[in-house]
Amino acid sequence: MRYKSQSVAYWYFAVAVALFGLQLVFGLLSAAKYLGPDPLLYILPFDVTKVIHTNLLIVWVLTGFMGATYWVVPEESRAELHSTKLAYIQLALWVVMGVTAIIGYLFRWGTGNKLLEQPLPHKIVIVIVMLMFLYNIGMTIRKSGRFTTTEGVLLLGLGSAALLYLPALLHYENYTVSIYYRWWTIHLWVEGVWEMIQGSFLAYLLIRLSGADREVMEKWLYVIVGLVFFAGILGTAHHYYWVGVPSYWLPIGGIFSALEPLALVGMAMYAYSAMRRSGLSHPNKLALHWTVGSAVFTLFGAGLLGLAHTWPSVNKWTHGTLITAMHGHAAFYGAYAMIVMAMITYAMPSMTRRPEAGTALGWWSFWLQLTGMFGMTLSFATAGIGQVYLERIMGLGYLDAQLKIQVHFLMLVATASVFTVGVLLFIVDFFRYAPRLEVTEQPASGAEAVRAAAAW
Repeated sequence: MRYKSQSVAYWYFAVAVALFGLQLVFGLLSAAKYLGPDPLLYILPFDVTKVIHTNLLIVWVLTGFMGATYWVVPEESRAELHSTKLAYIQLALWVVMGVTAIIGYLFRWGTGNKLLEQPLPHKIVIVIVMLMFLYNIGMTIRKSGRFTTTEGVLLLGLGSAALLYLPALLHYENYTVSIYYRWWTIHLWVEGVWEMIQGSFLAYLLIRLSGADREVMEKWLYVIVGLVFFAGILGTAHHYYWVGVPSYWLPIGGIFSALEPLALVGMAMYAYSAMRRSGLSHPNKLALHWTVGSAVFTLFGAGLLGLAHTWPSVNKWTHGTLITAMHGHAAFYGAYAMIVMAMITYAMPSMTRRPEAGTALGWWSFWLQLTGMFGMTLSFATAGIGQVYLERIMGLGYLDAQLKIQVHFLMLVATASVFTVGVLLFIVDFFRYAPRLEVTEQPASGAEAVRAAAAW
């Protein structure tokens, strides 16, 4: 580590990977309920396991974002964090909020607003935590006197994510109005400002891992910001098929949604050419695989699969079916889970004694996760196509259709198990090396100094 306060990131990463494992437990439980008699029906019914599964996804990804930010900002600003004490208090509040929210879901304590089920007291804690986080990061940058484009886009994404959470604090008696404004948070997070956060981490990693030119990477960040404000905001309309807005929003939403991942793909293509020129010289090739994999899987999950079913003439059949789960799992994993794991893999050799080149467990984790997620995506796709045909075209009832596509859930559980093994290997690989949280930076010389100067 270059700066002592970067050690804060380790504890955020530890919480994130632990929550990732817990999320998969509830995901497997939810999938298994499709296969037959459910012995946990009156203890953990499907609606509870699904709520916990989806909310844990949001919480662990945000935890990873905060940890990665606490790693990146000191390096970019060349300064210690404003307050490590504040960062630890923030983490403690965040964990207490998450644990009590999960316990509350077990007892049906929630708002019923999908992905925003947190009761009002928990939402207030989330706002307080985000304010503490943004204050700490902002003061670090202000005191350092150095403000890079990577930091600027990262801070814009994080600040916008906090701002866009505010509609979730409001309660609407009319369910249609509630759903309409829910997308102002959910869509503009996951298909808007979170892409700025992903782009910032991609730029940071590609500059350091591939030898890519900082100036070029930062120009791509400007493109990402432009597409978020241009395509991300208008793309919200692809959720509007069932909420009663004027019909002209539907093609607008479909067209602009497809444009959202393009800047990330362009950034990855440039990085690949930079890596070819540099000969893949960076020793942390595992982090490089996670980084480029994030960009490529984003194109597949968020771009290709999103376009495949968000076009209005298709979406009127696929909306609310397992096709949505196909797109959602691949998009979330590629865009956000993979970039968090890329940041963790890059930072871990500096925070522990893990070899920089990666370990056998790390490589197995990478390939098993990719294989499992691709298989899960295909399972959801085939089940969803069958569901659409049987329910929406043939007119079968929901339960009759579910019985006929049950075989696809056997495939889903099998491939999800492969994915789970990959995640468990990642968790074991993370925790088997004790933290080494001291400054280990040594003065660079020769070619290292040239590379370091180019990176800065």
